[in-house]
Amino acid sequence: MSPKTPSDYDPAAAFRVLVVDLAARRGDVALIEGRDRVVGGSGLAALLYEKYGLPDSPAFHPGQPLIFAIGPLTGYFPLMSKTVCGFKSPYVENYAETHAGGRSAMSLRFAGYDALVITGRAAAPAALVVGSRTLKVLDVHYLWGADVFTAGKLLRKIVPGNSGHRSIFRIGPAGENLQAYACINVDTYRHFGRLGAGAVMGAKNLKGVVIHGDSDLPLPENKAYPKLFADIHAKATATDMMEKYHNLGTPVNVLPLNELKSLPWRNLQATADPDAAKVSGEEFADKLLMSNAACSGCPVGCIHVGMLREMFSDKHRFYIRQVPYDHEPNFACGSMLGVTDPKDILALIDAADRQGLDVISAGVALAWATEAMAKGVVTREMVLTDLAFGDAEGYKTALYHLGHKTNDFYAALGRGAGYAGTQYGGGDFACVLGQEMAGYATGETYFVSQTIGFRHSHLDTGAYSFDQKNKDQDIEATLKFLLDDERERVMLNNLVSCLFARGVYKPALIAEALDCLGYSTLAATLDATSETVRNLRWKLKMQTGFDPMKTRIPKRFAEITTWKGPVDAQYMERLRIAYAQRITELVTGGPAATPAIPDAAPGAAPAAP
Repeated sequence: MSPKTPSDYDPAAAFRVLVVDLAARRGDVALIEGRDRVVGGSGLAALLYEKYGLPDSPAFHPGQPLIFAIGPLTGYFPLMSKTVCGFKSPYVENYAETHAGGRSAMSLRFAGYDALVITGRAAAPAALVVGSRTLKVLDVHYLWGADVFTAGKLLRKIVPGNSGHRSIFRIGPAGENLQAYACINVDTYRHFGRLGAGAVMGAKNLKGVVIHGDSDLPLPENKAYPKLFADIHAKATATDMMEKYHNLGTPVNVLPLNELKSLPWRNLQATADPDAAKVSGEEFADKLLMSNAACSGCPVGCIHVGMLREMFSDKHRFYIRQVPYDHEPNFACGSMLGVTDPKDILALIDAADRQGLDVISAGVALAWATEAMAKGVVTREMVLTDLAFGDAEGYKTALYHLGHKTNDFYAALGRGAGYAGTQYGGGDFACVLGQEMAGYATGETYFVSQTIGFRHSHLDTGAYSFDQKNKDQDIEATLKFLLDDERERVMLNNLVSCLFARGVYKPALIAEALDCLGYSTLAATLDATSETVRNLRWKLKMQTGFDPMKTRIPKRFAEITTWKGPVDAQYMERLRIAYAQRITELVTGGPAATPAIPDAAPGAAPAAP
């Protein structure tokens, strides 16, 4: 196929989208109006789900689209390095988003597309290959069952060329087995991680996607562009704005969080531990850091790659693996599981990546299973191994079973710790806030924000930072922060910027960059378009079944102590209801009903997805 576009195509008004039907083994280029309304990225993914999605059908329906979208600044300015994946999540059965970097965004830009939409189900395990002049659906039945790293290695050989301008997405056994938090691995070190995009690929019989960035990208010829590019590059590299992300990276958070009693330990049975220094960013850098890597278009290099040295079974030979790490995987495979040897943490991250599991959800789910086993809620016969906090070998075995969906227990755990809690008991200590929690136990604001927030993600909110700075229980001030912060992040997600760059890309600079590329209307309407996209995303999420008023926060989150003292369960519940009402009002335009606050709130087991 050689896609063609009308000569009067105006990128400032319309998006150029490749829409592929796997069942028909064909694709077409569609010009989608709406640039001035939704910008790109997050807004474009939502617009495309509104057009192609099936809101009343389940996530695994073959007709559901899997969407990959970039923004108007991708390829033109530093740190515009992310791709938004939009889909109906099998974890929550709502419209969802997950973001990844690597070479994904740059490859799409150089292939000439603002977005790729994949629908249908291949008749046999397939790999989709796209480029500016290429569309192939390859039979790769021999890759089905392969782990993520084997699949990536073979796809590079099967589909050669365009090294450096080629991005490879692939899934592992977890995606093939439709585990609800299976992820999509992107170029080895990055992931479309949360809420199960990998399982959607698996349901489509799609083992991999190869994007060839095989075209050119004409740069603006005006004099303002090179100067602005240089200014932004200098802010990202010659100032201290991005310094921490390159040096120790996000694991620099470990010691401060532990000091603030905000670091989850052993399934959130504690929020601080004397062993924190053993899992600190300083310890990882000193003992294991091998190199830094960067997404395409990023001069910072925040990807920290550790060296995992393991012996073969004969004990006479060893092999070295390069494993990416940052705070969230380290927390999920470290403090949350009581594992304090950095080598063991890297080995568990590697094991989860190999299976194609979202490492945060996998680690937190296994933390629940460990406590459930200790309390007799589940048995060794169900778990097929011994789980104990600090025992990395047991967790390695469990991650294999989780990826392979070995039995009914791992099928349930693959739908989330909250779902497993409803099936076996123990929902009160399932650390689930919309999905398995990230590595911040900072208090009421963060727990509420992740429970209700659009992506149920730590990256969708700065609430963990708000908790560390604010002790007052001021619901109106907290709501103002949450809603203002969300709008600012939507603005960046429309572009699509790395969120680490939010200190660089302030609204005035964003407007200047858009204007420099000819998007003058967008430059003048940033707040309005951000609000439009925010409301569209929430409309889709609620249209597909999400009700913020019905969310619940498990009891474990009301049992902890942070630097502010014991979590106030009643305040947390009032904040949850108030935030749920505001989100409901964004969509309905009218006031939401105020439910009674239960005497023992929170504490209800999370609803089964």
